[in-house]
Amino acid sequence: MKLIIMTKATFFVEENQILTTLFEEGMENLHLYKPNSEPIYSERLLSLLSEDYYKKITVHDHFYLKEEYGLRGIHLNQATDELPYGYKGNVSRTCHSIGELKEAKKKSSYVFLKTIFDSQINEADKSTISMDELKLASKQGLIDKRVYALGGINLENVRLMRDLNFGGVVICGDLWNRFNIHHGQDYVDLIAHFKKLAKAVR
Repeated sequence: MKLIIMTKATFFVEENQILTTLFEEGMENLHLYKPNSEPIYSERLLSLLSEDYYKKITVHDHFYLKEEYGLRGIHLNQATDELPYGYKGNVSRTCHSIGELKEAKKKSSYVFLKTIFDSQINEADKSTISMDELKLASKQGLIDKRVYALGGINLENVRLMRDLNFGGVVICGDLWNRFNIHHGQDYVDLIAHFKKLAKAVR
C-alpha cells in the first residue's frame, strides 16, 4: 500500500526543514498542493529542498515547475481536466465520485478518490461517499491498487482502506495537525507520527 503526503495548503517557515526530515525518514511521494498561491512561493520552497528529492514530488497547479525542477509529475484536481498542451509524463487526478473512477484510471498513473471521511483540516469538506458505496465499488473492482483514498484518512482507518482494496492513502490533516505553524518549533511528534503511518501501510 502506498503512502502519499500532501502539503498544508499554506506555506510556513519550518516547512522545508520538516519536508527534508520526512524525505530522510523515507517519504516516497509528496504532493505539493498550495491552492490560490503565487508560483514564486512554490519555487522558493523547492529551492530550499535537495535536488535529490525532486523526483518524489508531484505538483498541483503551476505545472511548469514539473519540467523546471525535474519533478515526479503533475496532478489534476478534477478528473475531467485536460492535460497541459504537449505534456508527457506522470499524471494523477482527483475523482470526486466513484462514477469518475473508470475513465480517470485509463488516463492516469493513479487517482485520488475524495472525500472518504470528513476532512481533518477543512470543516466544510464533508464525506461524500458512504461505506456501502465503497464496499460495492471495491467488489466491482473499481477500487484497486491505482486508487488512493483521500479525505479524513488517519492512522486509525488505514487498515479499513486496505480492506477496501485501496492501493494507497493520502495523508494531510492527520500529520500536519501535529505541528502548530504559528507557535511550533519542535516537530518531533509530527515525524514520529509519520513513522507510524509508514509502518501501517506496509
